[in-house]
Amino acid sequence: MEKDKLLALIQDDDLGLLNTKAKASGAVTPDERLIASFLEINDFMRKHEREPEANSKDVHEFKLHKRLDSFRSDDAKATALLEHDEFGLLANRKKIASINDVFADDDLGILDDGTDSIFTLKHVPKEINAPDYVAQRKPCKDFKEFEPLFKQCHADLTAGKRKLRPFAKAQQIDKGLFFVLKGILLYVDKVGPLESINGRTNARLRVIFDNGTESDMLLRSLSAELYKDGRRVTAHDDDLLEDFETVTEGDTSTGYIYILRSLSENQDIHSIQHLYKIGFSTMPVAERIKNAAQEPTYLNAPVKIISAYQCYNLNPQKLEQLLHTFFGKACLDVDLYDREGKRYVPREWFIAPREVIEQAVTLLINGEIVHYQYDADKQEIVERE
Repeated sequence: MEKDKLLALIQDDDLGLLNTKAKASGAVTPDERLIASFLEINDFMRKHEREPEANSKDVHEFKLHKRLDSFRSDDAKATALLEHDEFGLLANRKKIASINDVFADDDLGILDDGTDSIFTLKHVPKEINAPDYVAQRKPCKDFKEFEPLFKQCHADLTAGKRKLRPFAKAQQIDKGLFFVLKGILLYVDKVGPLESINGRTNARLRVIFDNGTESDMLLRSLSAELYKDGRRVTAHDDDLLEDFETVTEGDTSTGYIYILRSLSENQDIHSIQHLYKIGFSTMPVAERIKNAAQEPTYLNAPVKIISAYQCYNLNPQKLEQLLHTFFGKACLDVDLYDREGKRYVPREWFIAPREVIEQAVTLLINGEIVHYQYDADKQEIVERE
């Protein structure tokens, strides 16, 4: 009897209060993982207002860059993610197999004969100084002659005999030098005579690329590309930057900016990684540091010259002050005492990697340093927010 009443009660559940749903699984589906991984890229774009870059020192940013590349090269993933692509990072993949497909895909009508057509020229001068010749990459027929040079350069970079440095100016491009452009190592085999091309002094180059191609691009064209996404490769064990190689007899030497490493046997000093002195001297640096072991400014110990920059027509003291200000948050905090017991607080020693200090010098010389700052925690130069 009680059983019949219970069944009648269940059958009379018009509101479905007794209906139950299967508990959702806590497992994440492949589609959910795909979307979540793409949303990380959106978050990066929202924060930095740019795409993640391949040459970033930040491991997470590099991974995001590689992930975005994989999405762009996979039609299925790109299609699945289009509705989440708030920054237009994924191109709408329409297959274009013929010229007719190009015209059929003209959603904006810019290929029509109307006033908005790209074939209708507006505000264009009648005479245009177009280049007579545009360089193109082509297979390098004698690449075997250059292949050993590339292998040796790679080996030198791995061993630390060569370094990658920021590209600063067109005068750094010369025969026999290596550069990295968009991740590809290149070698300047020839530099033609200077001539006026389209109203500007220029020179035709022969550039060999590590992928077996070559180009006869112009010096200024290569320079512009290296400014955007390039690095220069230093000569073998050359610690001096070539930033003043165009000095003439009419220029006046005003002193030296130098970078030193301490050879102190004091464990409190010796144990500090990336500790360098950034200083100024009116005399050659080797002469200035002869008595380093007796001077508190050199931590009462011998030092090693890491880099030295001879300044012409500049105020090196001002450059020194600017560098000290730039690395101010990484200044060494230590008290020293001279032979007479007088307390001394050195203010020219900074905790920063050598390549970062040299990068700051380059940025200072080319005037770009105002756009950057030193992150003492990450020990790297970052853009100002």
